[in-house]
Amino acid sequence: MFILKRQDVEISSIQHPKREQPMPVLHYQGQTFRLISVFKASQEEEARALWRELTDNRGKACVLLEEPDRFTVWGKIRLEQLGSDTDEHSKTAIFVLGCILLLQAVHIDIEDFLGAKQASLFEKDIAEVLRQKQLPQASSLEAVKSLLKLDPLETASLPPWQENHIVIFLQELHKLGKTYFGNANFAHPVVDRLQDMPEAERSLFISWLIQSPMSKLWQ
Repeated sequence: MFILKRQDVEISSIQHPKREQPMPVLHYQGQTFRLISVFKASQEEEARALWRELTDNRGKACVLLEEPDRFTVWGKIRLEQLGSDTDEHSKTAIFVLGCILLLQAVHIDIEDFLGAKQASLFEKDIAEVLRQKQLPQASSLEAVKSLLKLDPLETASLPPWQENHIVIFLQELHKLGKTYFGNANFAHPVVDRLQDMPEAERSLFISWLIQSPMSKLWQ
């Protein structure tokens, strides 16, 4: 919808109705947008790809903000709707966080048990699989490396996946892990691999996992 510079917009923060911390909002021509994702200055292509995916393919009203040291993508909101639409957004973000922590755990296990060379090959293999599946912000080796280094508390940097992306990711991660280890033991028990998640979020992710088609793979 819009590609803007920092001087074109006003950025402030408001108290989130469902969380303790304030959330950044961008104001442009009487419209309000909330932060979806943050990219480094070197990730212009990824930022533009996400912006195009949201605007062209999903019909969302979004801003791509070009700043000297980074790119940010913002989605339009109506402040009066914020309280009602946040729960679903937050829930999906928790599921994405669970996926990233599982990815990090599998990568660590491969490095510990199979060595650094195999861990490097795994990075390339998972990047190629995610490229084929066209998962947003995960379809390049650089993107995968960023996910492997992602701090679980930096939720603003999570890829903007929907539930179908999450299911595809967990299927492919399990398939690839089984290829590397020769069995599925690496996938159990999931709870041990999610210790960096807050307890309430971990419980929510595991509850969803149990009820999802992934329950037979990740236990």
